[in-house]
Amino acid sequence: MARSTTVDEPLTINGATSAPGALTAGAKGIQAPATVAAPPKLRRRPLLFLAGAFLVIVGALLAVWIWSANSQNIDVVAVRDTVMRGETIATEDLMSVQLSTDPALRVVPASRAQDFVGMRAARDMTAGSLLTQEAVTDEVIPAQGQSVVGLALTPSLMPGQSLAVGDAVQVVATAGGQGDPTSVDQEFTFDAEVTDILSTTATGETVVSVTVPDGEAVELAKWAASGRVALVLKSREN
Repeated sequence: MARSTTVDEPLTINGATSAPGALTAGAKGIQAPATVAAPPKLRRRPLLFLAGAFLVIVGALLAVWIWSANSQNIDVVAVRDTVMRGETIATEDLMSVQLSTDPALRVVPASRAQDFVGMRAARDMTAGSLLTQEAVTDEVIPAQGQSVVGLALTPSLMPGQSLAVGDAVQVVATAGGQGDPTSVDQEFTFDAEVTDILSTTATGETVVSVTVPDGEAVELAKWAASGRVALVLKSREN
């Protein structure tokens, strides 16, 4: 009886040829490598990128503009030396300072400084204060037909409320002893306006300068010299 012969043929796996008979039971468990999916392609959106860059630039420019607006300084006119009411303003009395802009401040630009030279102070201006249009005047103090009389007053002869330059007052002649310029049974009052106030610490008196008509100045000066006048503050309402 003839015996059959089995011939092992080469086995090809993944392109590699194995020797005949090399395939074992373990070789049957070999698996082909898994296939890795390619990453998805991202869609570029150039318009969205440009819009974002534009917003960043606009925001930066806006921040710079706000900072510049809040930190901008201007040159304004200030008072270098104290100028009393009625005095003429000279060039050396003024100076230029830098100030942050504020709509609430009514300042004078430094370029207009010479416009105020030669004008008179409408009120006392202390050194270092800012010059304003309301602080100066073209009028001469005292005006024509007016005179200034000084009154040395003790606290008991003055209003309890503080006086200010420009206040309307009434000077009242008070009764006294011998030496008064007129009899005590006559009433003398003088309507006046305060032009200056000076406190003297040595005597405790306050010297108040008032303007009155020329025809009343001499009479008021006589009463003031005798020390027999009192000051009455009139209403400040217009």
